[in-house]
Amino acid sequence: MFSGSPSEPPSNPHARKRALVTGGARRVGRELAVALARAGMDVAITFRESSSEAAGTATAMQALGVRSIALEMDVRSEASVRSAVAATLEAFGGIDVLVNNAAVFESVSLSDITVGQWDAVFETNTRGPFLVAREALPHLKAARGRIVNLGSLGGSHPWATHAHYCSSKAALHMLTQTMAKSFAPEVSVNCVAPGYIKFEAGKEAQHFAAKTPMRRNASAGDVAAAVLFFATGPHFITGQILTVDGGLGL
Repeated sequence: MFSGSPSEPPSNPHARKRALVTGGARRVGRELAVALARAGMDVAITFRESSSEAAGTATAMQALGVRSIALEMDVRSEASVRSAVAATLEAFGGIDVLVNNAAVFESVSLSDITVGQWDAVFETNTRGPFLVAREALPHLKAARGRIVNLGSLGGSHPWATHAHYCSSKAALHMLTQTMAKSFAPEVSVNCVAPGYIKFEAGKEAQHFAAKTPMRRNASAGDVAAAVLFFATGPHFITGQILTVDGGLGL
């Protein structure tokens, strides 16, 4: 069910925080997971298809001196979510931070979106975070933990060729706020909403950088820093949607 294995635990296994990052094998998810590991947290990451990348990410985090495991999980499946949360608990003994990062992105004209496409985006981007948070909730409450959801600038700004994606992220923003009210006072729940993230050079990246007041696109590191703030900052802060877009949405 999972690849990788925890390194030797510290003498006091509860001395450091324990995090679960969904979709943490590559791209932004990897950056988020590694940032938490650099902050001294034990980190479990989940993956659906990127097994080799997940193993590499887990190894990189173990090299930082923390425990890390990579778990195969499908956020669309209750049974899969339940199994991954149980494996995290078995490895670490608890969960202090949950980062709901796993998501899908698709460009389709609104008039061409099929019911299947609409449902596929929502079941990953909105129902998935609900399922993982619900399963982890008793353990997060016991630890007075935190949930950080990964939203999007598209959740507050309409993009004509991404209607299902934008709608799913808008729903996640609202889910963040309803979770914050429902899970308080034991668990704080916040959301980081990135704008355009640069992964490679090209005309599209240049186009968005030119439109951004800060004159560059977001990096995965920018997003990770915002997630780390909610994961380690004041527990009192909850229900917030933090847009990380360099002013692109202004």
